[in-house]
Amino acid sequence: MTAPTEVRQYPFGEPVRLEIHPLFATLRREEPVSRIRLPYGGDGWLVTRYADVKRVLADPRFSRAVTVGRDDIPRSTPEPARANSLLSMDPPEHTRLRKLVSKAFTARRVAELRPRAQQIADGLLDTVERTGAPADLVRGLALPLPVTVICEMLGVPPEEHHRFRDFSDTVMATTAYSLAQIRAARAALEDYLTELVARRRATPTDDLYGALVAARDNEDRLSEAELVNLGVTILIAGHETTANQIANFAYVLLSDPDRWELLLRRPDLVPAAVEELLRYVQLGSGAAFARVATEDVELGGVTVRAGEAVFASIQSANRDDAVFADSERLDLTRETSVHVAFGHGAHHCLGAQLARVELQVALSSLLRRFPALHLAVPPDEIPWKTGLLVRGPSELMVGW
Repeated sequence: MTAPTEVRQYPFGEPVRLEIHPLFATLRREEPVSRIRLPYGGDGWLVTRYADVKRVLADPRFSRAVTVGRDDIPRSTPEPARANSLLSMDPPEHTRLRKLVSKAFTARRVAELRPRAQQIADGLLDTVERTGAPADLVRGLALPLPVTVICEMLGVPPEEHHRFRDFSDTVMATTAYSLAQIRAARAALEDYLTELVARRRATPTDDLYGALVAARDNEDRLSEAELVNLGVTILIAGHETTANQIANFAYVLLSDPDRWELLLRRPDLVPAAVEELLRYVQLGSGAAFARVATEDVELGGVTVRAGEAVFASIQSANRDDAVFADSERLDLTRETSVHVAFGHGAHHCLGAQLARVELQVALSSLLRRFPALHLAVPPDEIPWKTGLLVRGPSELMVGW
């Protein structure tokens, strides 16, 4: 394959609801490894086919750590990748930190959390029902469910949830907030986690953050900066994506009543439907995390030179017809679950099993409690978040 010469501005345009830009399909067919120009840091490579995306995500020659603190690395956010963050590490440092928290997110441990997640969802929907229609599903269920679950795991008391929730959108911004606002929000989050660490030292606890503080103080298995940053990452990653996807999934299902009716008739399909929605729904709104080649690598017929940045489009990979038959169609009965919505390789989402449980609980609870659920406004009148790394409605008014 001849090396691409055209450099396209990326993202390809302002996101429209949950639609994926048609250029991704063209690139998968004709130019699977293409050149793009990011809002910050210059040019890089965009990979759009499933097989190539999985390779980039798993190949250790594509490094996240190289991006730390580098203004010259292409990116869609104003601030470069930060040090001491699980998201910006390579093995073995990444492996060391991941092992400290992985036991809390195993399939067995998450299965034990399901009854509590169900209890939280039931309580939230009790309030929604008591308040009456129309109700905002974002504030009523999508946001507080994952927030409460992750806070309970970390030991954040209910009255303090707002101390990080209010800043999480700002930290995830691309254009919605200024660099100064993003840094101020990040500093506020770090200040709160520093305070939480001090409390754990004064009064040890058996929650996840208490265990991490003990690992720091008693075993020296992570630095103080890593301890704080790991808390920030878990708090934000533990609720932000799932909260948006609960609302996104509800929007997709309620926008086409036939989809909702299918799940009402076949509630046993909910686990498979969640996997298909994870594949189909485009959560990301741009290239979030660059990886830098540490040596020359042949990729999709193109030579990626050492030092060049590569972006793996998970959304495009999940629409690859070579893997998913009739990939542009949402099929709630689809049996395959080989999507890469949670990533792949060393950085595969640590909380994937927890997210699955929360999404299944949320959808099953809505189907059971509100079989006549419907959008209270036309789909094209629903307001959407803008200028963030993730997509989702800012409000989702429903009736029943």
